[in-house]
This record gives sequence, C-alpha cells and structure tokens, in this order.
Amino acid sequence: MDKLIKTISSNGHFRAFVLDSTETVRTAQEKHDTMASSTVALGRTLIASQILAANEKGDTKITLKILGDGGLGAVIAVANSKGQVKGYIQNPDADYKRTSTGEVIVGPLIGAGQFLVITDYGTGHPYHSMTPLISGEIGEDFAYYMTESQQTPSAIGLNVLLDQDDKVKVAGGFMLQVLPGATDAEISRFEKRIQDMPAISSLLASENPSQALLQAIYGQDEYKLLSEEPLHFVCDCSKERFMDALASLLTSDLQEMKEEDKGADITCQFCGSHYHFDETDLEELIHDKS
Repeated sequence: MDKLIKTISSNGHFRAFVLDSTETVRTAQEKHDTMASSTVALGRTLIASQILAANEKGDTKITLKILGDGGLGAVIAVANSKGQVKGYIQNPDADYKRTSTGEVIVGPLIGAGQFLVITDYGTGHPYHSMTPLISGEIGEDFAYYMTESQQTPSAIGLNVLLDQDDKVKVAGGFMLQVLPGATDAEISRFEKRIQDMPAISSLLASENPSQALLQAIYGQDEYKLLSEEPLHFVCDCSKERFMDALASLLTSDLQEMKEEDKGADITCQFCGSHYHFDETDLEELIHDKS
C-alpha cells in the first residue's frame, strides 16, 4: 500500500515528508495508457500534489496544474488531505528519447509555462498561486514554487522508475523543509547531505524506499515519526455529477442532444469511466429547466 510518512527532526528545526506512491502512479498509467515520458510527468505531478495536500487539513482540496507549451500539454492533479489523488495528462502518447543512462526526460516535452496551485478550502473562494516553470522536470519547479510562493525553503525530489517494458516499477518522492530556529551550521549540514544524496531513482529502487529516503535525508541526525498515512488514486466522478454538469447547458443544447444524438455520452478525463445519458435522462433535465 502507498504511504506518506511525516517526520520532524528531534530539535524541531527540520521537517521531512517521504512518499511511496507506486500503486498511485501505476493506476494512473493503466487508466490513461501513458507512454514513458508522459507516465513520468503525470507521476511526478501526482506526487507533488500529494505533498502539497499533506500540508492541509479538513476538506481542503489542492489542484496542481503544470501548464507548459511542450508536447505533453497540460498535466493536472487534484489531491486532498485524506491522501486521495486523481490526475490526467493532455497528451498521454507524447514521448521523448532517453538519456544514455536510460533516464526518462520530461523537461523538453513540458516546455515553458506556469506551475499553478489552486487551494480550495470549501468556502467558494479558492486561492490561486503561480510561479514560472524553470526546468519542466517538475521537481525543480516544485522547489522553486515552495521557495518563491510559499516562502518556505525546501529540497524536493520526485521520480518514477520504469521497468524494461516502460511500466511503473516504483514511484515516490520527498520534501525537506527548514523550520524557524534552524542554525546556519545545521542548514549547511542538511544541504550537503541533500547534495550528496544518491539518485532518487536508486533510493526508490531499494528494498524499503521510505526508510532509504529518510536515512539519506537525516543521516546521523535524530528525528521523530509524526504520522504514517495511506495514499490512493481515487476519482470521485459519478453519473450524478455529470448529470449536474449537463443541467448547466442551455435547454436548446439538451433538446438537440435528445433529438439528433438520441442521448449523450461522457468520459471522465481523470479516470476514463464512461457514462451514458439516454433520451429519458435528457428529457428529465429539460423538464427541470422549464
């Protein structure tokens, strides 16, 4: 089962989240039939949104949009504080050649654009914050967002490791944040440890990826476990939700669907579920609007 582990250094000066999101990203790949580059891009976006949502409480919902001008198009993930996430990528068939070491590159396919976060507290007035994409590799863009928009210096690692058949082998990430009270010497020690950290793909491929990440982050520094929470790919779509969406259309449009198309078919962009609305459904909507 996927999980998010929240920790804090024993002196309270550093906080770290580590995530094993393998099943989450594997489910997304299966639902969207993504290629190698699009799988990694979507996976990193899902993990980043899970990290952002882990900072929230209650019914807060986080929507992360990677809006680049490259071949992948928009990459979108929606997560909540309960560990649930869903997402999709505009062009799942886009792919890019690998490096000589076999690493999947996504930056050129993301391109230039914006890293947009929408925080919905359920009050009807969501909060938007945005920073430019600086590399398109998503992890660096996320760290830049946290520093510039949230004013929280953060070290972030996100990755998705694929097997020889380009299926998700393991996926996960981490975020380390400096908290008030940290001394320059402590910050330097943690910075050096992050700089010397093995490739996150190798840590994720270890027998216990969460513990490998924590060991790489904290080294000999002691830390306390705050919580361990499950993570899941969950889509909350339903026929009722799409019925409400159809109800927002003009009566003339609904009448046209009923008479010319004999119904309507809608596919959820987040999970691929199909919903059919027959003439009776449309007539009910038309009647309700009259």
